[in-house]
Amino acid sequence: MNTNFSDDFLIKGKFSIKKAATEYKGNLTKEEGAQLLIKEKEKLRELQERLYSDGSQSLLVVLQAMDAAGKDSMIEHVFGGVNPQGCNVTSFKTPSSREYAHDFLWRHYLALPQKGMIGIFNRSHYESVLVCKVHPEYNLSEKTWTSVKDFDEKFWENRYESIRNFEKHLAQNGTTIVKIFLHVSKEEQKKRLLDRINEPDKNWKFSSADLPERALFDKYMECYETAINETSKDNAPWYVLPADNKWFARVAAIQIIIDALEKMNLKYPELSEEEKQSLEDSKKILENE
Repeated sequence: MNTNFSDDFLIKGKFSIKKAATEYKGNLTKEEGAQLLIKEKEKLRELQERLYSDGSQSLLVVLQAMDAAGKDSMIEHVFGGVNPQGCNVTSFKTPSSREYAHDFLWRHYLALPQKGMIGIFNRSHYESVLVCKVHPEYNLSEKTWTSVKDFDEKFWENRYESIRNFEKHLAQNGTTIVKIFLHVSKEEQKKRLLDRINEPDKNWKFSSADLPERALFDKYMECYETAINETSKDNAPWYVLPADNKWFARVAAIQIIIDALEKMNLKYPELSEEEKQSLEDSKKILENE
């Protein structure tokens, strides 16, 4: 049985969102997936410790998805076992007036992980070519543009180019980038939104604003397809995970992240001969107390 899915959902060549699965779960049962996730979390914790102690590189995990696709619960279940000192999550909401006063990438630079750290973007710089492409009027808040007519094909080409250059720069300076799109079906999204209404302990998760966005589901899919095709590069690959089964998406995601960390060839710091001797001297002092 294949229990490693780290390469199965990597985007290579032309991507078609209509052909991408939303319900795949391999040959695993939910119970087997839960046990596999526990084992993989142990690996992730050890690799995160190695990343932190090595201190020469960082990992940026970008999570994008439609509402109710499972981003928040994925962060909880995948990263719940790592040392919080070595991991930072940033959830990007509507930009503030201060953020709108800078270029669209500025706030994302501020949230980047320092060397030795894992950074997680819950939504990201891609909102500028997703929600802002579905609602181009939002770009007017940047005050650089005067009319929605300014947002022509050239405008979007420039946005994709800026994103590619941003990610290329990060990759050239020690940050490994993993971008994950949780691909949930419209039917499964409906079920989850209804669950939020029908289950009192989930009511707080529901917003009536989710429904107008759901009505634009197909438009969002077009924008995701274009964004992924424009920006999935060797230095910043996209992975499109079937997300109708949350438990499977978590297993696939943690394996992708583990694979990225293993490719960094991380090592614990090696002591010099002088430091080793000092260690031995300290040991003798402690033992003779």
